[in-house]
Amino acid sequence: MITSINPKVTLVGAGPGDPELITLKAILALNTADVVLYDALIDPVLLNHAPATALKIFVGKRVGKHSTTQEETNQLCVGLAKRHGHVVRLKGGDPFVFGRGAEEIEYIEAFGIPTAWIPGISSAIAVPGSAGIPVTKRGISESFWVVTGTTSSGELSRDLVLAAQSTATVVILMGTKKLAEIVQVYQQAGKSDLPIAIIQSGTTNEEKIVAGYISDIGKKAKEAQTEAPAIIIIGEVVKESVKLAEVYREVVKIEIR
Repeated sequence: MITSINPKVTLVGAGPGDPELITLKAILALNTADVVLYDALIDPVLLNHAPATALKIFVGKRVGKHSTTQEETNQLCVGLAKRHGHVVRLKGGDPFVFGRGAEEIEYIEAFGIPTAWIPGISSAIAVPGSAGIPVTKRGISESFWVVTGTTSSGELSRDLVLAAQSTATVVILMGTKKLAEIVQVYQQAGKSDLPIAIIQSGTTNEEKIVAGYISDIGKKAKEAQTEAPAIIIIGEVVKESVKLAEVYREVVKIEIR
């Protein structure tokens, strides 16, 4: 008996890192997967939600390491869907927040293959939250910007210059390699005393937080050897975190002396 193949690709957001922060709808999609294509920031335990018979293929990208290109990943989505059926493309955070999700869907649908999208909890909000930092707070920050630290051309986003002139909280993704440039932008805006935090591997057991001010964060980050994956949060809301209260109290004591 020949079983017909019904190709389909579901783009699934896995959340910020903690495997318990994936949505129920995402788990249900994994339950019906014939193939799972997963990224570097995915906790391997999530693959247990897929059937034992499903193919699990790593297509991750990490800074400075060999990885599957975006074009190769796109082609895999199409080819594997045609051969096996339901492909779940499992991506960290939310696929539509600097995750190239829209590009992947456009490519797949050009081949007449149905697609679906299941949003994930974005690290832009969840990671600061896990450190006790609210991206908005009444009387302190009325809005927040989410900016990429590295554009497709490899440069720092020009939007950061605009963001630095506002009173909004600024969350920067993929910006650890651009920290010196980010600091320079804020110093040129006259905001050397603005609080800033770098959260590495947020929401996971490996989470590391480095906090301070624009004026000293470069030195602190170097001493702590922070590296990707990490999120940078800039704004007065950083001081609202109970976890970081001691950092800013220590600074105040030194200034008084």
